[in-house]
Amino acid sequence: MISDRVKKGIEKAPHRSLFKAMGYTDEELRRPLIGVVNSQNEIVPGHIHLDTIVRAVKDGIRMAGGTPVEFSTIGVCDGIAMNHVGMKYSLASRELIADSIESMAVAHAFDGLVLVPNCDKIVPGMLMACARLNIPSILVSGGPMLAGRRGNRVLDLNSVFEGVGAVSAGRITEEELKEIEECACPGCGSCSGMFTANSMNCLAEVLGMALPGNGTVPAVYAERVRLAKKAGMKIMELVQKNIRPRDILTAEAFENALTVDMALGCSTNSVLHLTAIAHEAGVKIDLDVVNSISQRTPNLCRLSPAGPYHVEDLYAAGGVQAVMKELSKKSLLRLELLTVTGCSLGANISDAVVLDHEVIRPVDQPYSATGGIAVLKGNLAPDGAVVKRAAVAPEMMVHQGPARVFDSEEEAFDAILKGRINKGDVVVIRYEGPKGGPGMKEMLSPTSAIAGMGLDKDVALLTDGRFSGATRGASIGHISPEAMEGGPIAVVNEGDLICINITEGRLDIMISQEELRERLAKWKAPEPKIKHGYLGRYARLVTSASTGAVLK
Repeated sequence: MISDRVKKGIEKAPHRSLFKAMGYTDEELRRPLIGVVNSQNEIVPGHIHLDTIVRAVKDGIRMAGGTPVEFSTIGVCDGIAMNHVGMKYSLASRELIADSIESMAVAHAFDGLVLVPNCDKIVPGMLMACARLNIPSILVSGGPMLAGRRGNRVLDLNSVFEGVGAVSAGRITEEELKEIEECACPGCGSCSGMFTANSMNCLAEVLGMALPGNGTVPAVYAERVRLAKKAGMKIMELVQKNIRPRDILTAEAFENALTVDMALGCSTNSVLHLTAIAHEAGVKIDLDVVNSISQRTPNLCRLSPAGPYHVEDLYAAGGVQAVMKELSKKSLLRLELLTVTGCSLGANISDAVVLDHEVIRPVDQPYSATGGIAVLKGNLAPDGAVVKRAAVAPEMMVHQGPARVFDSEEEAFDAILKGRINKGDVVVIRYEGPKGGPGMKEMLSPTSAIAGMGLDKDVALLTDGRFSGATRGASIGHISPEAMEGGPIAVVNEGDLICINITEGRLDIMISQEELRERLAKWKAPEPKIKHGYLGRYARLVTSASTGAVLK
């Protein structure tokens, strides 16, 4: 066992003495030591209840003959960090999470890991760590929040963000916004739509690193506690059989994940995170593959923000397993791949049934013939940009309009709320990429304000930063190369004509190549916004969004 490094032999008597100082017995030390990574805290709704999940995991480990050893890691709430300097730390926290787990797991010689995250950067950060470490591991999340209710209206966090724009436009009163604020988030769990957290928890199932149900069993259901106990028991089987993450996280597993991503209509951030996890597993994801998979994969689900349904509805309709069962009818998945169940993906979904064909459309009657995400390229995004196609209004799939250029999210948000953005405009927000932000801020406030003001079918937003999984409309992010690296977005001028063609995968600035070259030759990088501390180091080390914004 790996843990023999810290507990076996006469020379490890001092080590055992330290274990005994914490109350561990010789019997517990003879068993495999399983690290249980708990990201519980009192600032993230998706994590407030994780102590309950971790207790269940530890029970499962003990029932199966192991010794659980709990330790913690950080978690940032993207919603609370949104629209201020705190959002610069969100994506950057993913690397801290992966590094901290690596540090703890290697320093203490754990035989296996159970990873207990729930929200945006925490899920991919933990998956990156286990791919890097390659010791037996399993992930079990805290589960999705239930949707809110106000009369007959179903609400989620996005309803509140859009309400801000609606108040500014005079469409609702401040009192109505207050009522929405009170009802939208009814309790613990990851925000209830197919936003980034739930996207990644669902895709963890598809990758094979989590048990069936991980992405959709609601946080408040007892079934979630039972699932956590099963994960605790299952890690002991993975340790015994020496089944490791890189046995599961193969190139084919990532193709499966991207396929289900397209069918579910997941967050655009999923492309960023899958690329980063693949990097840690030694697998390369080319953005061109994303479009080829999207072209052959039907979009079967329209969950918020793309439609009226929430993750609890997906759960009731049969869950991720039922979506995969539909896709398998057209041989769109590799079913022979190994998963943490110890069985193949095909075996996992053999009994899955779609229980609601409105929430999960039949594979031959999809919402659209192509997937929920598209990668765009062109002279404005030579290395690619990403859009949640499933959440774009049909009239905005092809759009041409004048650029309204802002060098920060704050400037753009202020202009939107003050009514300075007109129908037909293309809002360009730059110097918010991985290096330029730094931290590649997620910008739900501007997109929600546009939608709340009723302009989501008239105005497009482009950025080298990111958009939230809760974003809807023609919101195109991850533009690469970013402005801080001298990408073409850095030299867009106010009023330049921007052409967006999501159908054909194009994003272009309508100037000649000669003029574009001249502008780029004259461009000079601005001073970094932050030079010191963690973000200063992050800005110096981070790579492009097109490669997952991993650190060099």
